[in-house]
Amino acid sequence: MTFRRHLIAAAALASFAFAAPMAAQAVELRSADVHNSDDYPTVAAVRHMSEALSKQSGGKYTIKVFNKSALGSEKETLDQVKIGALDMNRINISSLNAICPKSLVPTMPFLFNSIPHMRRVLDGPVGEEILKGCESQGLVGLAFYDSGARSIYAKKPVRTLADTKGMKIRVQQSDLWVALASAMGANPTPMPTAEVYTALKTGLIDAAENNIPSYEGFKHYEAVKVYSHTEHSMAPEMLVISKAIFDKLTPAEQSMFRTAAKESVTFQRQKWDEQEAKALDIVLKSGSQIVKDVDKKSFQDAMKPVYAKFINTPDLQRLVKAAQDTK
Repeated sequence: MTFRRHLIAAAALASFAFAAPMAAQAVELRSADVHNSDDYPTVAAVRHMSEALSKQSGGKYTIKVFNKSALGSEKETLDQVKIGALDMNRINISSLNAICPKSLVPTMPFLFNSIPHMRRVLDGPVGEEILKGCESQGLVGLAFYDSGARSIYAKKPVRTLADTKGMKIRVQQSDLWVALASAMGANPTPMPTAEVYTALKTGLIDAAENNIPSYEGFKHYEAVKVYSHTEHSMAPEMLVISKAIFDKLTPAEQSMFRTAAKESVTFQRQKWDEQEAKALDIVLKSGSQIVKDVDKKSFQDAMKPVYAKFINTPDLQRLVKAAQDTK
């Protein structure tokens, strides 16, 4: 049995123990994350949530973060959380698109006009509705974490839509992201995060797309040196807890979890802003080129078919409009 499978088995046993009648003994929940750095903003934020939760519960509840894909890829850990074999998961919201239609809304390209706009939308009623949208799939949304603006990085600059034509771009394992890259004229290549570095190094893919901290944190800047500010998405991360686990908590305990999660959002955003500046400095010093003169309108115009395909119900159209109208 591999080390990863040992950890997955341990997480499943821990969650089974959690499901047993709970006395006053301490309970340590397991939460998964794929990011490599122990100080990555989402990893640190869940640890911050653990501290807040421990304080509120008098030490009864804490959270242990298994990052570095230790429990599997995002898809694998999401499957575990859905059935209650793993307690919690920090996951990119795109991974939820196939099972939670409302999660499509903040994932849509060019939906937000700035990071402050994105934060206002997610902190308001639109965000709350989306967080609740996965409960029928066994997932309770606790919070949104910033993931910055995602842009394309490759061995050449991407300044216009024509530059992505025929480019083999790694995308997340999501139908929406495949459609987004296809609308750019690229050849989308879905794959787990852990495989991207080698794929870039070997030329299996020409490019990938992510935020600056991920470009730096996963060392992708060692493989491709040009980061172009397409800023095509500001899709957030989402912190979810298994509904099978959450439903066993008392209403007062559920409130503690939600409060601690919300507290961690402010912490994560501060860490994110600091990490973004630090990561940018690292990649610039490594010799990476940051391209800012991108014709975003050429990309925006190409996204109309993507909206037509995915925002295809009155409910989703209502949420998109509400997000766009948020001041």
